[in-house]
Amino acid sequence: MTRWFEDVTLDEAFPLGSHTFTEAEIIRFGGLYDPQYFHTDPNLAKHSHFGGLIASGWHTVSVGHRKMVDALFAEEERLRALGQEPGVSGPSPGVNAMDFKAPVRPGDTVTYQLIVTGKRRSNTIPGWGLLFNRLTAINQRGELVYSADLVGFSKLRDYRMPARLRVLLALTKVPVLGKLIRRGS
Repeated sequence: MTRWFEDVTLDEAFPLGSHTFTEAEIIRFGGLYDPQYFHTDPNLAKHSHFGGLIASGWHTVSVGHRKMVDALFAEEERLRALGQEPGVSGPSPGVNAMDFKAPVRPGDTVTYQLIVTGKRRSNTIPGWGLLFNRLTAINQRGELVYSADLVGFSKLRDYRMPARLRVLLALTKVPVLGKLIRRGS
């Protein structure tokens, strides 16, 4: 999220956009990254338990991730255009769940959405908070094809390092004390 941790609202939906998966794209991605016959060979895929060519789940994930990153950049630009300073997004410490609910077939248009379902201050990284997000992907028939529970860091706007940490940080810059402090940690 490109908003400051304090500005993130729970349960707000962020539409990320849609993508139509083509047969050529599915085959190309499958050939490069997931070369199983039901992702790469329409003739063999007809005889699979999927009944035809399907996109790799990783293809569906990659498109959604790209849509999410593009939306973060767009939100940053939107805030700047309003004269506001955008927040700082951090890395993701992980994915808590990932489910592939229905196959994505050639011609399917999948619409992605992100919802922040929870947030809390980080217990280990001062000045940062954790955002708990739900990413969903729904096809043109209204079927959920993919969902994931993602975690991401978001910087706190109003964070001020406690005095004891500021003192310790300053002491690490004194040559002799810095060596002693680093040795002790």
